[in-house]
Amino acid sequence: MNETLTRRQIIKVMATAGIGMSAAPLMSCQRAADKEFKSPDVRMQAAIIFEPHIPTALRRAQQYAGDDGFVASMPQLLHARTNAPYANIIWNTWFTANSEESVVTTPQGNRVVVAVHGGGIFASPERFERSFYADLGRSNPEGITGQTAAKISKVEVNDVLNGRLPDGSEIPIYPFEEFKRGIADLPMRYGVVLDFALARSAKRGYEEFEILKDEANMIIRAGGVEPLAAYLDKFQARNETQLMGNWHPHLRIDPDQAQTRIPFLAGNKGGTGSEGKNQGLGWGYDAEYGLGGDASMVGMGRYVAVTPRDVSTSLQDLDFAL
Repeated sequence: MNETLTRRQIIKVMATAGIGMSAAPLMSCQRAADKEFKSPDVRMQAAIIFEPHIPTALRRAQQYAGDDGFVASMPQLLHARTNAPYANIIWNTWFTANSEESVVTTPQGNRVVVAVHGGGIFASPERFERSFYADLGRSNPEGITGQTAAKISKVEVNDVLNGRLPDGSEIPIYPFEEFKRGIADLPMRYGVVLDFALARSAKRGYEEFEILKDEANMIIRAGGVEPLAAYLDKFQARNETQLMGNWHPHLRIDPDQAQTRIPFLAGNKGGTGSEGKNQGLGWGYDAEYGLGGDASMVGMGRYVAVTPRDVSTSLQDLDFAL
């Protein structure tokens, strides 16, 4: 798979294929771009893959996507929501993003957050399982931290800072200042480096939309300033809300411990509890709490997998009514 497929190429593929709205914004496969769906029966189809164990969910999602598909990252999930009606399931439950956020220290001694979209250090189920089953002693370089992030090694830190990933891929890494100004032809798999102090300075909790539109963590998670503004406008209009949740772990972790988390996108039926005025758990199961980057690396996973399918062989759209 060519990792440098751009948004412009994606739009070309979608327009040619007539892909359904929910799956369309998630397209990222060069092979599909080259074929341009010569068969009118081939469509991009998205599926929700849910499992009580994150590695199992990711493994099933990757199996569904196959070589010609992909598992949706946070920018792709938000883009799909922005273009979907509120009744669509994409708005009405929570999702695990195929993105990750690592807190690391550079060789120069600078603490930074490295966000990778489209699959990074934890692009494989096996890497998740190594952390899950590792000895949890303080001296172990792998395993889970006391705040349930996944420890990462010095080699992984060095590699991700340089755009090298365990699966052999090389991706562009953008400084946040450059990324905020906008990247022409942004690829679907890339990384952004943000100063840890700036990431940490954001309010953890419910915030006004105009502030969120210029908040660094949110800009990175959404894939840029313009996509973030479009998503926030759509989110705010759903229930005429004034606040949205913006969650990060940076106030409570040891930044000298290299660690990674997977961001989650909250959601529930109707978007109730959007401003934190909810009862019960309030963390994605009964409230639309916004975007989260401090969830546990141990637990349930709900991914969106997208792949081209021949709809002529599917039961999905057949008419069974007599």
